Amino acid sequence: MPWWLWVLIVVLVLLVLLTIYDLTQKKHAILRNFPVIGHFRYILEKVGPELRQYIVTDNDEERPFSRNERRFVYSSAKKENSYFGFGTDSDLLEPGYIHFRHAAFPHPSPPKTEADDLPMLKVLGGAHNRARAFTPQSLVYISAMSYGSLSAPAIEAINRGSKIAGCLHNTGEGGISDHHKHGGPLIFQIGTGYFGARNPDGTFSMDRLLESIDGVDVQAIELKLSQGAKPGLGGVLPAAKVTPEIARVRGVEVGVTVNSPAQHRSFDDVAGLVSFVEEIAQETGLPVGIKSAVGQLAFWNELAHEMRSRDAGPDFVTIDGGEGGTGAAPLPFSDHVAMPFREGFASVYRAFADRSIHNDVVFLGAGHLGLPTEAQVALSMGVDGIGVAREAMLAVGCIQAQKCHNGHCPTGVATQNPRLTRGLDPTDKSVRLANYVATLRHELVRLANAMGVDHPGRIPHEAVEIRLSATETTTVRELYDYDPRW
Repeated sequence: MPWWLWVLIVVLVLLVLLTIYDLTQKKHAILRNFPVIGHFRYILEKVGPELRQYIVTDNDEERPFSRNERRFVYSSAKKENSYFGFGTDSDLLEPGYIHFRHAAFPHPSPPKTEADDLPMLKVLGGAHNRARAFTPQSLVYISAMSYGSLSAPAIEAINRGSKIAGCLHNTGEGGISDHHKHGGPLIFQIGTGYFGARNPDGTFSMDRLLESIDGVDVQAIELKLSQGAKPGLGGVLPAAKVTPEIARVRGVEVGVTVNSPAQHRSFDDVAGLVSFVEEIAQETGLPVGIKSAVGQLAFWNELAHEMRSRDAGPDFVTIDGGEGGTGAAPLPFSDHVAMPFREGFASVYRAFADRSIHNDVVFLGAGHLGLPTEAQVALSMGVDGIGVAREAMLAVGCIQAQKCHNGHCPTGVATQNPRLTRGLDPTDKSVRLANYVATLRHELVRLANAMGVDHPGRIPHEAVEIRLSATETTTVRELYDYDPRW
């Protein structure tokens, strides 16, 4: 009997067995009604995101990052051509479209090496005279992503890249691991689980905090109240990601899902929050800030009032938009809870500006801001520093497979599976991360120069407009009801 006939017989037998299985199983109605061919439905469902990503969608359609946006990050990271040809394919008359009004006489552009060096304009911790106040040398920084949510090679690549780029690297709420100690300056984030700063019972420990930052290049501390992708919930680290090393860093049990509380246990009101910030600042000498998504506005008005009356409180405020990403979150929270960045930030900025303390606080922003246009709009609204997270993931290899929550990230960025993480080379990816950060800064400087100023934080208010309809535009600051004197 020829070999091909044996192959055909084996295939037919397998198909018969599969048909019997499909007809007798009771879990999937489609397979029961359409044996064999019903499997194609599940295959298409599984690869649907990839098909839409590469074949179906237009350049600006896909979310959270469109093909054009990913291309900008990838080409920047690889130092490839990031230009686009033949003119824009965007609808310039679409409501919400951003327009920058360039100057008749642009500001002279500096050499690229200088344009890549873009410091913030405020001193972090300066208004409250913190012992270790400083001016961040990079307006762009790496926003919070914890070890556990990301793999060890990914954290190492980001930290090494932060050192090369001269930008701050936020640890995320998972504590400081060995992978954070490759030279990149850190913002140590403390969440409701107090990982890296907790007693065995899960309460806050100042002694443990001081131990964690001893000998590590921590330049600021951030208290996380909430994040844009899951506000009102504590962080979630799926059990598949809780390896022995992560359990050691966080002080939790191996292989068990880690659910952080929704609320801090060290304070339960605004006055307590301000006192807690001051306690940490006095013990460490570091600038201390808070990170939060924006929900009910009474909290922000009360916080601004408390800070003004006591001349104390957070040195910086990080606003995370509802567009922000996460490793795992319930769909209603990621889709419908928390205000989008622009609306949320404007509300907070008004609360501080109404009490004349907006110049005493460094405002940081995060949530899909790692593209030049979005970053420049945020800066024009009063943001002092731009946090990038998912964009940094893209720079070190993420392909937006959206498998962060199940440990199956195919590029090894957001998984703890050794078979997958071994493909990520931290040395190579660190350079790509640094290239992306430098390119983003360079593009912001070029935009600023085109509008007649030397720094993107000094762009005239009237130079950034948003389209309301096909025949009407307004400045972004007018749209969000900013006082012209601010």
